[in-house]
Amino acid sequence: MTTIAIEEHWTTQELADALRALPADRRDDSLPLNDMGDNLDLLHDLGETRLAMMDAQGVDVQILSLAPPATGPLSGPDAVAFSRDLNDQAFAAVARHPDRFRAFATLPLSEPGAAASELERARGLGAVGVMVYGRTGDRPLDDPAYYDVLGAAAALGTPVFIHPQIPSRALREAAYSGFDDLTSLALSTFGWGWHVEAATAALRLIVSGAFDRHPDLQVVLGHWGELLLFWLDRIDGLSRVAGLERRASDYVRSNMHITSSGMLSPALLQHALAATSVDRLMFSTDFPFQRPTSGEIDEFLTGFPDDDSRAAFLGGNAARLFAIS
Repeated sequence: MTTIAIEEHWTTQELADALRALPADRRDDSLPLNDMGDNLDLLHDLGETRLAMMDAQGVDVQILSLAPPATGPLSGPDAVAFSRDLNDQAFAAVARHPDRFRAFATLPLSEPGAAASELERARGLGAVGVMVYGRTGDRPLDDPAYYDVLGAAAALGTPVFIHPQIPSRALREAAYSGFDDLTSLALSTFGWGWHVEAATAALRLIVSGAFDRHPDLQVVLGHWGELLLFWLDRIDGLSRVAGLERRASDYVRSNMHITSSGMLSPALLQHALAATSVDRLMFSTDFPFQRPTSGEIDEFLTGFPDDDSRAAFLGGNAARLFAIS
């Protein structure tokens, strides 16, 4: 069985420096999470160390994606320049290791007019998808400013991975403050806030009619669907209010794919198999933030009912969605 891991991060020192140099009101406060332990060293490596760790896990192919917060906090011109350079670097790594790497495009979403053009350019370089965030500054992904980007993704057959991000400062103050700094940060990021943000972004796309306008648009959500799979019955109540053509849960099952993000929980797997179909589920480790061992991966795979479903989850579904031969 070929194993394709689809949410595997990288970054550069130049981008990290640029993000740290931003004024306090524009800085992403989750950035220090990239620095914990040896994360940053591993994020910088697109060579032998990463390949050796993939071998130890039994991962055949990684789809590289820029670590959060990507280029979102940068000003428009800086985001455009960095996105072009980062895409060039990612696809150079793919060219060096064509049997082991593929890559998602990075887009300058703070400059919407340039984002669709960069998506087309990156697609020409070999991008198998694009990783975005639910909000850039105060502008949500469903804003009309991004209609061209979503339309280009649909027309080019380019899946859109919505990655979690830290909530806005106003929301953090209202909902996640009142604790010591580290606890508040954890609560607003990996402990809860990240996942609500990503789920809300996906739900806003549904409610905005994005999938009625673009029936072929395909979205990927990490962490077993960022809570949405637990709330399908409830979100169907939005369909009539928003004037959608179908039930909200139908879009989740036909336009959204779900990946594990290193959370190898048998209970989450069983719920995902019940809430959607096995052809919508894909493997990822969320490297380097999660690092499951080959033994842990093998043990988790026993939760699938048969070899065909295991093979689909490990690599078959990703190969089909991202056109990886």
